[in-house]
Amino acid sequence: MKIMNYMNLNQHPVQLSFARDRTHEFVEIFHAHQGMEMLYVHEGHGSVLVNQQIRKLAPGSLVYFRPFQLHRIQMKLGPDAPYIRSLFVFEPTELERFLAPFASLQAFFHRLWKEPVGNPVFSGLPQERMAHLLSDYRQRLAEAPPDLLLEEQMLFLVALMHELKRHAAAEEQAPLPVKQKSTGAEQVMEWIEEHYMEEFHLEELAKAVHLSPNHVSAMFRQSAGTSITEYLTARRIRQACWLLRTSDQTVQEVGRSIGLSNFPYFCQLFKKHVGLTPYRYKRSSAGQ
Repeated sequence: MKIMNYMNLNQHPVQLSFARDRTHEFVEIFHAHQGMEMLYVHEGHGSVLVNQQIRKLAPGSLVYFRPFQLHRIQMKLGPDAPYIRSLFVFEPTELERFLAPFASLQAFFHRLWKEPVGNPVFSGLPQERMAHLLSDYRQRLAEAPPDLLLEEQMLFLVALMHELKRHAAAEEQAPLPVKQKSTGAEQVMEWIEEHYMEEFHLEELAKAVHLSPNHVSAMFRQSAGTSITEYLTARRIRQACWLLRTSDQTVQEVGRSIGLSNFPYFCQLFKKHVGLTPYRYKRSSAGQ
């Protein structure tokens, strides 16, 4: 299972996929992108695990992920339960450049891109208006000459940001929802977020959330759809990718900083989940 869904956005800074039926292709995996990702649900119900939270997804939902932000989508699939989504992955610095003439819209995008947020899901977007927006730009992009393709893609993303900003403004006028207590699975993810850089012991985690080791393992798998070990590994590898790409730490130092002091095991685990050795990944990132 690969964790990093690597798209070379340096060759072209935008990857757009409109209204794709994923019912028979969908695979539930932890992953992250080098760019910013936005996913809009046309049809389907499920949930997203991101930022140590589990949030519901339904038609009219749009969820966004920051660069290298670990996440996992889960959808309820069946003969009468299709999953159709649009996916937009892009280099945020490029969109920031196109938003420069629109100060309030650029500030809104900065909030999504850089500021801490509680809920990364826009729920209840107007489906008819969204369908018209996506259909219109899908046609325009299909007809765009190569030398104007990037401009048309960025115009679409600007229009999408404008729609999200308008929806967010309306939501801010609504009464604030009652803050829900963290679920058991969210408490586990919060604990891992604080301790993934240390050697892992299930007994310590179980004690912190006041459950037995067997109970906490079963509860997490039932709620999150994965094991604690798989989630911890995904979180560690995501951090390793980020450090290899952005810091001056050696590969050995990166392994130790994510709780994997056994260097050969770190290299083996990284290659299994990323598809490259940490050395090759660091070299490829240095050339970007």
